[in-house]
Amino acid sequence: MRFLIDDANVEKIKEIYTYYPVDGVTTNPSILAKSKRQPYDVLQEIRELIGPDADLHVQAVSRKAEDMVAEAHRIREALGENTYIKIPAVPEGIRAIRILASEGCRTTATAIYTPMQAFLAAKAGADYAAPYVNRMDNLGADGIGNTKIIHDIFQKNGLKTQVLAASFKNSYQVLELCCYGVGAATIAPDVIEGLLKNDSVAAAVDAFIHDFEDLCGEGKTM
Repeated sequence: MRFLIDDANVEKIKEIYTYYPVDGVTTNPSILAKSKRQPYDVLQEIRELIGPDADLHVQAVSRKAEDMVAEAHRIREALGENTYIKIPAVPEGIRAIRILASEGCRTTATAIYTPMQAFLAAKAGADYAAPYVNRMDNLGADGIGNTKIIHDIFQKNGLKTQVLAASFKNSYQVLELCCYGVGAATIAPDVIEGLLKNDSVAAAVDAFIHDFEDLCGEGKTM
């Protein structure tokens, strides 16, 4: 499972990259708005930080397919060909995905709430489909269950599209999809940090260090 950061805070991305084996970054218009900076200023800084080969997902905000395609061209020109264009899985978006796929442009179908949205996006040629796990839960649906169904649809129909699971609330949701073998997950920094946060682990490490220092002296190491 590929492992991405769902954020546009450059300092936080830099911090996560320092410690964790990350494959890239996803953004959306709402995340970019939180930075209070011009979108391309932030995105170009992120691209420079993560390098030209890492995955970067950037969303088009137009409503018409032709305008989404034009945005995609501008985004790739500014941020490189290894940038995935996020397109909402609505009728105009499906059309845009078809056009962009025919041009060899990498796309991620986003705002996925149902398996059939994901199926149609995959048929249109999307590289990824991004189901919103926790948002589905908040609507009374089974976010993890629907994401597994989407993964199975892709596998059973011989579609190249991979799941890019998004909208996580906790570590257990990430674990379930990691065990299921979905293609990728994009995770907010606070949830990423929660993947290793464990008081029992911290206590065990403290005990090891304390016992060693009792034996060899304070501040001594191997």
